[in-house]
Amino acid sequence: MTDKPVELDAHRGMVAQKSTETRRRLREVQADQLALRHRQEEFERHAVATPSASRFAVAQRARYLIQLFAATPEAQHPRRQALIASVLDDLARFSNESN
Repeated sequence: MTDKPVELDAHRGMVAQKSTETRRRLREVQADQLALRHRQEEFERHAVATPSASRFAVAQRARYLIQLFAATPEAQHPRRQALIASVLDDLARFSNESN
């Protein structure tokens, strides 16, 4: 008996190897997405727990909400994309002025 694991992928055909790799990557992506959702939920619970104490904190929360909106189909119109970019630039500029 040996302690070395047997690499089964090497004994499969190319189609089976590709299928296995695709399933593995899909599971990794799904796990990453689940972890991201948990982090977002945690952040959102933290963000609503207390009111913002500064303009910078308000800008951070607004930036987060705008970026969430920017990822939606409704925000994909070029005019809205330009408006989103402009508002994010304004938030960044005003946040830096208050520091």
